[in-house]
Amino acid sequence: MTVILVLFTFASFLLIDHFHSKKQVIVQPVLAKAPKVEKAVRPTPELVNGFRVPENLRYHPGHTWALSESPSLVRVGMDEFASKLIGKIDRLTLPQRGQWIRQGQKIATFFRDGASVDMVSPIEGSIADVNDGVSQDPKLAQNDCYGEGWLVTVQSPDAKTNFRNLLGGALARWWTEESASRLQRKMPMFAGALAQDGGLAVGNLTEQIPDKEWASITKEFFLS
Repeated sequence: MTVILVLFTFASFLLIDHFHSKKQVIVQPVLAKAPKVEKAVRPTPELVNGFRVPENLRYHPGHTWALSESPSLVRVGMDEFASKLIGKIDRLTLPQRGQWIRQGQKIATFFRDGASVDMVSPIEGSIADVNDGVSQDPKLAQNDCYGEGWLVTVQSPDAKTNFRNLLGGALARWWTEESASRLQRKMPMFAGALAQDGGLAVGNLTEQIPDKEWASITKEFFLS
């Protein structure tokens, strides 16, 4: 009797194991190979009279830009029109970390052979960080004004309101075109330097301008 009971128990375990294994085979999912994800292509900034105007930025009429990195943190730099109009820079000064900056007030000063020009801030707030690389090598701000040549980051508690005062999209492109046209009317010598055919404007628009006149022209366009 005991042998029969053992055989029955053993057979029961085999039967249970058989159905359990069969169930596992049936429900086991087939893993499909994940499709290859192509790397996103960064959109090319639109050219306006030879100057790049990235769509993801907002612009102050004084030719500085703002990029929202979080609801209250904003990165700031100068646009390409400004970088080419400034031309050769000997040095620049930036505000101290923690300093409060108001929208439309000075955020940087550029020096060239004894002459200087200020640029205004597109945003209001406390300076969170300063690009020390630009302070050490001002050419960064000219050669890569939308990238490594950024100037400061600002902790702006009212960034949303500040951004409403800035230019974007079609307005930003119109303002860049208007600035290029005004510069050409003011200084006809720039006619050949400002690209009208989709190419980039030359790197240093004011190389031949005397320092005193350079300061006067840049201050007019930078609203300083």
